[in-house]
Amino acid sequence: MTRKWLILLSFCLFTLSFQAQDLPLADGKKYTIGNINVTGTVTYNEQTVIAYTGLKKGDELYIPGDRLSKVLKKLWDLGLFSDINFYVTNIDGDVADLELEIQEVPELAEVRVQGIKRKSDKEDLIKESNLTPGTKVTENLTTTTKNYIENKYKKEGYFNSKVAINTSEVKDTTGGNKVNMVVNIDKGQKVKITDIEFIGNEKFSDSKLKGALGKTKEKNFFRFWKRSKFIEADYEADKISLINKYKENGFRDARIVSDTLIKKDADNVALNISLEEGNKYYIGNIDFIGNTVYTDDFLGRVVGLRKGDVYNGVLLKKRIADDSKPDAQDLSNLYKNNGYLFANINTVETNVYNDTIDFEIRIVEGKEAYFNNISVIGNDNTKDHVIYRELYTKPGQKYSQENVIRTIRELGQLGFFDAESINPNFQNVDPDNGTLDMEYSVVEAGGSQIELQGGYGGGGFIGTLGLSFNNFSLAGIFDKESYKPLPMGDGQSLSLRAQASIFYQTYSLSFVEPWLGGVKPVSLSTSFSYTRQFFYDYQRRKADRDRSFDILGVNVGLAKRLNWPDDYFTLSQAVGYQRYDLNNYNTGLFSFGDGFSNSLTYTIGLSRDSRRINPIFPTGGSLFSFTAKLTPPYSLINGTDYADLANQREFQLEDENGNLILTDGTRLKPGEEPVGDQTKIDQEKFKWLEYYKVKFSAEWFNTLFNFGGNSNLVLRTKAEYGFLGAYNNDRGIPPFERFYLGGSGLGAFSMDGRETIGLRGYPDNQIVPIDRNGLSAATDNDGAVIYNKYSLELRFPITLKPMASIYALTFLEAGANYDNFRDFNPFILNRSAGAGLRIYMPQFGLLGIDFGYGFDPLPGETSAHGWETHFIIGQQF
Repeated sequence: MTRKWLILLSFCLFTLSFQAQDLPLADGKKYTIGNINVTGTVTYNEQTVIAYTGLKKGDELYIPGDRLSKVLKKLWDLGLFSDINFYVTNIDGDVADLELEIQEVPELAEVRVQGIKRKSDKEDLIKESNLTPGTKVTENLTTTTKNYIENKYKKEGYFNSKVAINTSEVKDTTGGNKVNMVVNIDKGQKVKITDIEFIGNEKFSDSKLKGALGKTKEKNFFRFWKRSKFIEADYEADKISLINKYKENGFRDARIVSDTLIKKDADNVALNISLEEGNKYYIGNIDFIGNTVYTDDFLGRVVGLRKGDVYNGVLLKKRIADDSKPDAQDLSNLYKNNGYLFANINTVETNVYNDTIDFEIRIVEGKEAYFNNISVIGNDNTKDHVIYRELYTKPGQKYSQENVIRTIRELGQLGFFDAESINPNFQNVDPDNGTLDMEYSVVEAGGSQIELQGGYGGGGFIGTLGLSFNNFSLAGIFDKESYKPLPMGDGQSLSLRAQASIFYQTYSLSFVEPWLGGVKPVSLSTSFSYTRQFFYDYQRRKADRDRSFDILGVNVGLAKRLNWPDDYFTLSQAVGYQRYDLNNYNTGLFSFGDGFSNSLTYTIGLSRDSRRINPIFPTGGSLFSFTAKLTPPYSLINGTDYADLANQREFQLEDENGNLILTDGTRLKPGEEPVGDQTKIDQEKFKWLEYYKVKFSAEWFNTLFNFGGNSNLVLRTKAEYGFLGAYNNDRGIPPFERFYLGGSGLGAFSMDGRETIGLRGYPDNQIVPIDRNGLSAATDNDGAVIYNKYSLELRFPITLKPMASIYALTFLEAGANYDNFRDFNPFILNRSAGAGLRIYMPQFGLLGIDFGYGFDPLPGETSAHGWETHFIIGQQF
């Protein structure tokens, strides 16, 4: 007799734990298993499934019974099946044939996310939700993914976010059980905070407490520069800031009793925050326990809190260990900078009486720590010796937190690595023996650039095309295996440039060896350049190619890193020679248009560079620079009286036949005074240029606020001055080494020594020297001998990734130039303001655009100059 029974064993999933043998359930009857068939499988072998159940032909079991219940549970626990059923297909006496019907859970083939624009956001969601191909698409996976995404956006302020997940079967010829998934996301709008109400606050007003909530702000028509959207993560951080506001002012016990988020409507919420302020406390005795390296008095000065001071829990914690600043002046770093890596410092309240709290600062100094092994990983192109010579941590050296931070800075300043990805990895740290290994992890950022430097200003487009190899290897030139595509890795710099505008052409070659000899940080730099410059009419904005001069230049320099006053200082020296050949190139500065000049110079400079860590986007430190460029004082050597040249026969005006003449061309008559030939006089004066040139600049970087990670709001402050002077007033100041103010700042390369000082909001080179009343002191802009400039720049990074670093900026600038010290007035300046964007790509250097508004008129203008656009490629202000 053939019968088919459906046994609904899903109602019998409880387990009998007190015995292992099979037991009947309900009216269960014992059978001997005959045949076992598995149906519904797609990817699993039938025999594999049967073997996993543990059932085999000839076994005795109860139907229904405990053993079948356990088999069913075992299969469900695999999570591989969406449906499992046992059938009795035939009974012959006490022999029963069984059929196991299983429905496999489908695998994920592809997933699409809709409702989000950015590809990177879609990829992040898929990764965070573990929606990888091959994942089993269970009901639990679908529900978990939906809840995760909705909660994720709710935490970001999208309280009305909705997620719908649909799957569709993939039909193919392989017989696989796969589905495609579509995740539809409707984020909706971020909810905004209409009201923030505080309950229980008496010591601080609502407005002050609202100010303590850094990112959680209520809607206000007049506060348009900050958002009022509710974001849970920001709110949780702001609650800590709120309590810290109390702790900074003595209220140690202040706490949030409760906080309630009230939904006003679909787009708006309100916050009610109930506070318990507690009493105000003061600092009592502070005792130091366990310190042997430093005295109580010294440690007390570092802490900076005295008996009777208002209790400030936030400041006290920072003076012990400020986690927000790795180089903070706190007790923890005090010990770590002196080798005590394992020092443990805890603050304990020992007595609370009335409104006073006594403290013990308990210090377990531990053993001094020493570096054992120092290693670097990730330098695929840069050779080890280039990195190791920059390390401030050495094997056998006493541990110093300060030296670790300095090493990170120096590696970042090399420019060969992504400064944001340099990490010190502490390894094999052994407190018992006082040793540790240090591994620095770096990521190569590319050492070669196709340089495209340029900008567009009052003089037209100025551009540079060249190659710059910032991690070059001169030693590898004759090694064929080193060409990948060029020899790299020794930290040297090789630059080839061709630069041009409508009024000049420049070609240059430079090479820098940063460690001459490889033993000490002595840099050797050499450069060769050739320039042809045409006379430029700024009124007509046209170059006259019949009037030109050629400039040939060679420079050799040495720079040495100093140890005093500290090792941020660098002393540099250079010797340079320039040859100037003029062809019908007359200006108001000198009279000879056909002739030559020579310039032999010695330049000495002292600089201090402590900028950190990323050279593209410094977040701290400063840069000071003082340089003096000097020529030999020929006037003291050659004995020439330059004031009397007009009275010497060879420098007097004459005709083609050598006869003395007057300025009107008539021959000199008896009794008439000879007239000096200014062309010959100037040629004599400037045959060898004689001058001194002094420049000073100071630049500071300060992080005003950290928004988390690398998102720092940075203020860059800069002041700079320049002066060009003469040893001998009778010779005068030469026509070449002058300052030109205004515009993008491009042109500072000019090989005649001219320096174009950028001042955004005005055309290139169009700010003429002024007198002390602010009036134009020149009709033609032939440069100035004095300049001063001041700038404030607020920077915020958009991304600092290795492939592209992008930051936005706003700026205020002011500057002026003068013909002499009598006209110098530091309060009369050309002012401007604006905003811009910078993009740094390793292959192309720095790109940018600035929009500047000039507040002051230029010569010929009666009102503010107005807006100027500056395209920047490779130039920083």
